[in-house]
Amino acid sequence: MSILLKNVRLANEEELKDVAIKEGKIVEISNTVEGTFDKVIEGAGNVLIPGLVESHIHLDKALIASRKPNQSGTLQEAIQVTAELKPTFTEEDIYTRAKTTLDMIIPRGVTAIRTHAEFDPAQGFTGFNTIMKLKEEYKDLVDIQVVAFPQEGIFKAPGTEAMMYEAMDMGADVVGGIPYNDAPANEHIDLIFEIAKKYDKDIDLHQDFADEATNMSIEYLCNKTIAEGYEGRVSVGHLTALHALTPEELAAIVELMAKAQISVMALPATDLHLGARNDTYNVRRAVTPIRKLRDGGVNVCIATNNIRNAFTPYGNGDIMQTAMLAIPVAHLGGADDLPTVLPMITENPAKALKLKDYGIAVGNKADVVLLDTQDILNSIIDIPERLTVIKNGKVTVENSKTTRIYR
Repeated sequence: MSILLKNVRLANEEELKDVAIKEGKIVEISNTVEGTFDKVIEGAGNVLIPGLVESHIHLDKALIASRKPNQSGTLQEAIQVTAELKPTFTEEDIYTRAKTTLDMIIPRGVTAIRTHAEFDPAQGFTGFNTIMKLKEEYKDLVDIQVVAFPQEGIFKAPGTEAMMYEAMDMGADVVGGIPYNDAPANEHIDLIFEIAKKYDKDIDLHQDFADEATNMSIEYLCNKTIAEGYEGRVSVGHLTALHALTPEELAAIVELMAKAQISVMALPATDLHLGARNDTYNVRRAVTPIRKLRDGGVNVCIATNNIRNAFTPYGNGDIMQTAMLAIPVAHLGGADDLPTVLPMITENPAKALKLKDYGIAVGNKADVVLLDTQDILNSIIDIPERLTVIKNGKVTVENSKTTRIYR
């Protein structure tokens, strides 16, 4: 199919543009595109952005909040509750919930996802296999990267180490890990690198998820990344412990992270919910310091993490709402800050996930979203309807919104 998007507003462009798509690629961007197209979409001055990127989510344990609630709201109980539930998950159950979640996410403009898929000796590969199946089923709607994720730890759960290698042999895209939930953390990191180098895969860790800046392993991870020549190939989620560092301590770690080219997936919805539960007054936000990381040259992304489970008992799959939440949480509402937010759910995670030919430029993949707003600066705070979603040059979603006000 060939598609012409007429009169759309692009970032950093004062004049409206036409964007021509053929054979899944953007073939022309100009003030006026001539020719015949199978489908013409009138943009009417609305903003066109690259497809949104959901860089950290758990499809296999979504939509289970009502089964066994996390009464304390703490990370410890969230892990405990989920561990108790996982052996009860069937393939059909996981498939239904993950599919429902994908059907929530995709209409909201997401064209690429990185999902962590769990396995351990108690539940086996039930969840992992199901997510791999959905990756194939949904390939025409969304690109899915699957992270081999040992939620219960590796050394703490004997048998998991062998399963890590097996998951990679089964086609996992990324090697996952969770140093803070294993012991010793540094040896956990060493093993993850050993596996990643064997399969030539990138690394994505749940890192230093804590209220206090004690027992952190981020410095070790940075130095290991540099020593192994893995700069630009390591991502971390959460990293909330950084918020408890002094400015001087934080500056040194941020500088080291930038040197190691480590990407950070900030997860404000989960971390606000679980963090600082023991604070009785002057309650901390307990979210990774997004502004300091950004200003220090670290590639910062915003992601959802969980939807309606013990870690995050809410969410509807709209990553723009998560980005909107991050704006007041991380003080990103200023005139100079607001323009940096949209890239945290587009360009930045695309870089972290190494998405090829991403972005609105001639020759790139036609993964784009037409928004119901005419101001690029307000593309997050409007939380606009995603009017049209195009994936690989094909219209995959069309949304409409009708509002009537009676006076």
